[in-house]
Amino acid sequence: MKSRLRAVSVVSIAAAAALVLAGCSPAPAPSTSSASAYCARMVTNSGGIDDRSFNQSSWAGLQAAEKNAGISAEVLVSTNETDLAPNVEQAVGSGCQFVLTVGYELTAATTEQASGHPDTHFAIVDDQITAPNVKSILFDTAQASFLAGYLAAGVTQTGKVATFGGGNQPPVTLFMDGFVDGVAKYNAVHGTTVQALGWDKAAQDGVFTGDFEDVNKGKTVTQAFIDQGADVILPVAGQVGEGAAAAALESGHTKLIWVDNDGYDTLSAEYKPILLTSVMKKTGDAVEKIVTDDSKGTFESSPYIGTLANSGVDIAPFHDLASSVPAALSTELDGLRADIVAGTLVITSPSQPK
Repeated sequence: MKSRLRAVSVVSIAAAAALVLAGCSPAPAPSTSSASAYCARMVTNSGGIDDRSFNQSSWAGLQAAEKNAGISAEVLVSTNETDLAPNVEQAVGSGCQFVLTVGYELTAATTEQASGHPDTHFAIVDDQITAPNVKSILFDTAQASFLAGYLAAGVTQTGKVATFGGGNQPPVTLFMDGFVDGVAKYNAVHGTTVQALGWDKAAQDGVFTGDFEDVNKGKTVTQAFIDQGADVILPVAGQVGEGAAAAALESGHTKLIWVDNDGYDTLSAEYKPILLTSVMKKTGDAVEKIVTDDSKGTFESSPYIGTLANSGVDIAPFHDLASSVPAALSTELDGLRADIVAGTLVITSPSQPK
């Protein structure tokens, strides 16, 4: 059966014949740079490498480690659920010291391979595995999305904002919890009645597209929110969010909040004029540090949790829409950030990493 797996490498094509991954076309050999005794493999979830989200950011972190620490890195790209377990098995079979998996879809395969290969070090983004050779990379995005919700409530012209997810999973609903709490906080401070559509925190239920790839679903859901009057939209749905961006742009009056990385840098340039901010997980920074430390002989399995305090999460600059954010609102956001860091304002969610 023809494999769907494919490897993407940043090393020289001239060395390609030196490494052939089972069931795949030939993959380049490890880099010939001086530190290449150490190698790492990454496995994406089904969203693929160019997801404008955490796969892309995670790979950027490995590439940074390749450049700055001299490691050798390759990525195995999953395009559907059937690729996941074989890709993790293949990554482990490469003999590399470090395997990075991205997303909760890969939890079962990572757990199985980590159990069977105790001498290989693993890390997983956005889920928690308790094992001596697995590092969980988690982010308290509710803290940053709280700021985004407060911002959205402060700039809406219609009194309605909205959020939706790709699936009802903790890494997704964590964003949504923080967002609606931020809206509620703005209402409490200013005596307003801004509505947050798409998510009920108390019920832990809301609007989901059911996947993270179908852009058309994102456009349809977002248009429905716009029809209800929402003029700021937060999609937490990977590539599906690009459909939200398209609907927002076509509306002529709707702003978008991106997630995971700064959408101003990763989305198509046509969306820059509607991008209010992004709720960022500094996945690349975390990945680069963890794999670099491991290459130097330092590995420990306690989870990394990105917060506002350690700069693991934050909201992005307002870029082209800076003039739409009043100076007083920006000052309020700075104060809220400081309060969260100091612990005087505690953002809670049942999906928070621990």
